[in-house]
Amino acid sequence: MLFSRHCSLKCHSAEGRNLKAGLIMQSKQYFVYILASISKILYIGVTNNLQRRLLEHKDQKIGGFTKKYNVKKLVYFEMTDDIYAAISREKELKKVAS
Repeated sequence: MLFSRHCSLKCHSAEGRNLKAGLIMQSKQYFVYILASISKILYIGVTNNLQRRLLEHKDQKIGGFTKKYNVKKLVYFEMTDDIYAAISREKELKKVAS
């Protein structure tokens, strides 16, 4: 089962951070997420630790697409306990976005 969360300004408030932290701390959870740049370039990915992965993007610790295009802002994410569902959803979103 997939759960979705739209990230709005509220996600960046203390309440939103606490909500995201609670979701991230659950075991065996996988996240499909969408990041955007200021120029509206999108990146879609999958991770089992959304907080860590967002910090990696923000700090540009991993080279590649997100570093090259400065894609850092979380705009959307979905959560599931099934890695295969997460990967399938990532592919679906990438197909729609292309």
